[in-house]
Order: sequence, then structure tokens, then C-alpha cells
Amino acid sequence: MILYIKQGCPFGAKVLSASGELGITFEIRDIADSAVANELVKRGGKRQVPYLVDEEASVEIYESDDIIAYLQEKYATK
Repeated sequence: MILYIKQGCPFGAKVLSASGELGITFEIRDIADSAVANELVKRGGKRQVPYLVDEEASVEIYESDDIIAYLQEKYATK
């Protein structure tokens, strides 16, 4: 999975904290790099983070609360 973030963003930190509790790791892409920011806009349509890409499930999500809910639903051990 890929997670687009911006260092220092509290919403990205919130997703990273929740994913740590679930034992989930991401390929992190920081939009401070203009090439990554352009890639994000091309992929999702806007320059907003956090943005999750779960290619295996063909899911792409903005909004930290929505990302966390998705991760908990899909990856939390029952």
C-alpha cells in the first residue's frame, strides 16, 4: 500500500499511528517532493493528504478518518 503524506501534518500522523497499532506498513510518499505532489494530483485529482492507495483491493481514499476506518475494517484481526 502507498500512503501520501506531508511531514508534520497531524492527519497523516493520525493514520500512521493507527496503522502502527494494526501492524500495517506503507510505502510512504511525501508531497514535499514536487514530483510526488504532481503524481498525487494526477492519481487522485487533488493535492490533499493523507491519501491511501491499496492497489491490491483497487481502493484509493482521502480523509484520515475514512482511511483509518478502511484499515480497521479490512486489516484488523478479528
